[in-house]
Amino acid sequence: MIAIQQLLLLQQVIDYIEEHIKDEIAPESLATMTGYSPYHFYRVFQKYTGYTLMDYVVKRRLQYALHELVNGKKVIQIAMDYGFETHAGFTKAFKKCFGSPPSLYKIHCPKSLPQKLDLITIHQKNIGGIVMQPMIVKREAFTVAGRTFEINMENVSYTRDAPAIWDQEGLADGSIERFLYNSLAPKKHGEYCINLSPSAAEDKFIYLFAVDLVKNTSLPDGLTRLQIPSATYAVFRTPLVEVEKFASAIKGTWKYILEDWFPQSSYEVDEAAFDFEYYDEHCHHWDYDKIYMEIHIPIKERG
Repeated sequence: MIAIQQLLLLQQVIDYIEEHIKDEIAPESLATMTGYSPYHFYRVFQKYTGYTLMDYVVKRRLQYALHELVNGKKVIQIAMDYGFETHAGFTKAFKKCFGSPPSLYKIHCPKSLPQKLDLITIHQKNIGGIVMQPMIVKREAFTVAGRTFEINMENVSYTRDAPAIWDQEGLADGSIERFLYNSLAPKKHGEYCINLSPSAAEDKFIYLFAVDLVKNTSLPDGLTRLQIPSATYAVFRTPLVEVEKFASAIKGTWKYILEDWFPQSSYEVDEAAFDFEYYDEHCHHWDYDKIYMEIHIPIKERG
């Protein structure tokens, strides 16, 4: 009951930020709105959203700035409207948030406004925090290779439908991961988890655990090579969470993407390509207190 009460108070704050996204926002006023001391308010806000207050405000402003960017507004005017003192300051913050400068990102900007955030729904999905607007990126075709796992199950649609596969022999102890890196020597660290189940297969799940394959690398026996076609992807990051909450954050993020983001977006899944989960060093709980991974979903404009 306490958690729900806190979420309802924070929802008022979230809604206020949305309504005043271009205005100067005083953190102390937001704390007063909830009846908490500033110190307690900041702690509760970060606990339920996954962001510090001002980090959230900046990222949310940038998401709204995206909408104006794709509609042709000049970057310098957008920067001024959203409280950035200089063009350079806006560009730096934008690149940090979305991974590329506005001039490049504009090509694949989401055309819709950011979805309204519902903290109760996010809490119920057990995501572990707020999922921000995805990066939209175009990737050329690339090749991966790895080991496949086949598991009997029903109603397979997306990689999110994978069972608790990490206890499979070779995955739980990291032996397959080590084998792939030692034998294939990919140029960068990162593992792909890809659903290979044909659409007609309703009773089994074929799961590829893979790494990048360098051209002309010979493939050891027992490994599968897969060419990922060129596609445009919506790339979502799971919220930063402690390792014990990681699995639920991944599952919750998938639910948010398919049940909330897609229905409100102008995109649909591009069935000609593969969706995949991507795990790099940022999911190493021995290196980081809080971890995240990425979900890449091929998209196309809704017809």
